[in-house]
Amino acid sequence: MAEAGTLTDTARPQITALGRFASLWGVLGALSLLGSAIYRLTPIAIEPFTTGMGLTAWQWAAYVGFIVFNAHAEGYRGFQKGYSPRVVARSFYLAEHPKPLHVLLAPAFCMGLFYASKKRKIVGWTLIIVLVGVIAAVRRLDQPYRAIIDGGVVVGLVWGAVAVIWFYARGLMGHPPQRNPELPEGAPPPSWL
Repeated sequence: MAEAGTLTDTARPQITALGRFASLWGVLGALSLLGSAIYRLTPIAIEPFTTGMGLTAWQWAAYVGFIVFNAHAEGYRGFQKGYSPRVVARSFYLAEHPKPLHVLLAPAFCMGLFYASKKRKIVGWTLIIVLVGVIAAVRRLDQPYRAIIDGGVVVGLVWGAVAVIWFYARGLMGHPPQRNPELPEGAPPPSWL
């Protein structure tokens, strides 16, 4: 008997080339959004180191403190325990059930922005709207306060990207994340839950 959370050859659904492509496209699309944010924010976050900007002891404490806080809150709790395994679970679901529109919009599908439970869609879209507002507000901050915030955000985003890669690699080895993909009512269930 296979251990819980693994796919045996008899339980494994037939995955088509389109399904494999959709799964990979969804994960790479989600990772590209994280990577783009990491790329744009890192120079701002490390500006205190690269420009010789003198930070006070309080500012250094805030910088380090926000990195530690964000590593736990955003990286561990937000990404590793929530977002990352859900993105990967939805990508494996998409591999099993590829539909043309879902394949085309695989990154948004994997992020739960459509073809998801009502709650998941509300949370996903609300998070995007709130993030856009927070980003606009943080952009108005002067240094070193923007670096302090962006430093923590970069750490959380890197943690999240690594978690997506980890869960996806484990899934490819037959251990998909034991995460509810939060599908709409009546959707066929994934094979691994």
